[in-house]
Amino acid sequence: MEGLEGLLHGLEVAFTPQNLLFALIGTIVGTLIGVLPGIGPALTIALLLPLTYGMEPASAFIMFAGIYYGAMYGGSTTSILLKTPGESGSIITAIDGNKMAKAGRGAAALATAAIGSFIAGTIATMFVALFAPMIVDVAIKLGPQDYLALMVMAFLTVSALVGSSPLRGLASLAVGMVIGLIGIDFQSGEDRLTFGMVRLLDGVDTVILIVALFAIGEVIYVAAHQKSSRFEHMSIKGQRWMTRSDWKRSWKPWLRGTAIGFPMGVIPAGGSEIPTFLSYSLERKLSKRPEEFGKGAIEGVAGPEAANNSNAAGALVPLLTLGIPTSATAAVILVAFQQYGIQPGPQLLDTQPALVWGLIASLFIGNLMLLILNLPLVGLWVKILNIPKPYLYAGIAMFALLGAYSVNGSTFDVLLMLVLGLVGYLMRRFGYPVAPLIVGAILGPLAELQLRRTLDISAGNLGALIDSPFSAVVYTLLALVLILPVVVRRIRRRRADVIEPVVRSTTLTK
Repeated sequence: MEGLEGLLHGLEVAFTPQNLLFALIGTIVGTLIGVLPGIGPALTIALLLPLTYGMEPASAFIMFAGIYYGAMYGGSTTSILLKTPGESGSIITAIDGNKMAKAGRGAAALATAAIGSFIAGTIATMFVALFAPMIVDVAIKLGPQDYLALMVMAFLTVSALVGSSPLRGLASLAVGMVIGLIGIDFQSGEDRLTFGMVRLLDGVDTVILIVALFAIGEVIYVAAHQKSSRFEHMSIKGQRWMTRSDWKRSWKPWLRGTAIGFPMGVIPAGGSEIPTFLSYSLERKLSKRPEEFGKGAIEGVAGPEAANNSNAAGALVPLLTLGIPTSATAAVILVAFQQYGIQPGPQLLDTQPALVWGLIASLFIGNLMLLILNLPLVGLWVKILNIPKPYLYAGIAMFALLGAYSVNGSTFDVLLMLVLGLVGYLMRRFGYPVAPLIVGAILGPLAELQLRRTLDISAGNLGALIDSPFSAVVYTLLALVLILPVVVRRIRRRRADVIEPVVRSTTLTK
């Protein structure tokens, strides 16, 4: 089923009363979660997983898609009004968005973020429908060594590009891969890293891991470091709609942000932080008013928000066609597929066409719902920030504990979640990113499977890892991406060391 035909079929699936209702629920919950700082779509989907076991898969994933996109929209609200991003992709929006809010233009900033997100999300969803079948045609021809190369690329790019330190990202990835090894080895039947605990023979449940790191870790961090019991946010001032000048300054950044965000979502490029920063830098270079950036430039909100939402759509392409997540939220959605006994990959479009195309089509519907909900009701979402932090985070902790217990009905899972939650707090406290750990824990066992298949087929020949043109190209590109910045920095330092003495001697001569 090709792109346009599949999309029409997906619209038939999504436009049922039941699925429209779940799309609406997902967008509302996602926006609510996005508005609350520190709570993201990955945690929300993980918490809701036990509640969706009896649902139809298509309805559940349409709701998850609404949560995913809704959180992207809602994250811009806290970035602009609190200067506290609700999602990592909204970090750059806080720079100029909050300045606009302080200058009495908060409504215009929220409007350009909402409209830009709608335009970018709509265009990117169309790209998903067009490109997914093409990537499937390529993916069918890939061998285990090619999938391993893509997973290694996902590991290293997510670890090196997320967070402030590549070394900390790699350390977080290593911890996640170790957690992924816990349990019975599928090939030898030996138990690994269980320390004699029978409950760990099946491994650490991914839902418990995600809820622990995101929910419990965040609750402990807020309890240890909060300075106020309430969120201090800016009021929404000014007219609710953008002026003609705002439209003129925003439409090009919307399109450029879409063009940057979508391809960086398709390739394992480390989540939404990189495309939003690239969009911001590009808009500052192209702007006729570069001096306004950092002081309230509307382009600094329009471009990054468009990049953020198109990146979210692009991340679905490798997830659905290759089974490779490129962000924490995509990794949780992969787990949701596995809970239903479905493994994303090249065969998914053939085996589950209604599910896949219904999910893609629901993104169009969710985008329209989010635009309708965000522009007139933004004042209502902001009132949620008036909830005192102790009540809010106590509620999150309660739902997390209930969710952990409901997975297997085991108190051991609750205790394990509390231990992992402490790990999540320590990571947050010392600046270690959580996303590489999640990707490592989920993708690590799959990478091990592909590695063993490659070695079994080649009778243990390590050269088989790069004997296909595709894997050789992937490893070459990966080496260039990781090594080139280091080489450029060294060249710049050497030039600086050469130029500085010359400048000093010239100054002394004068």
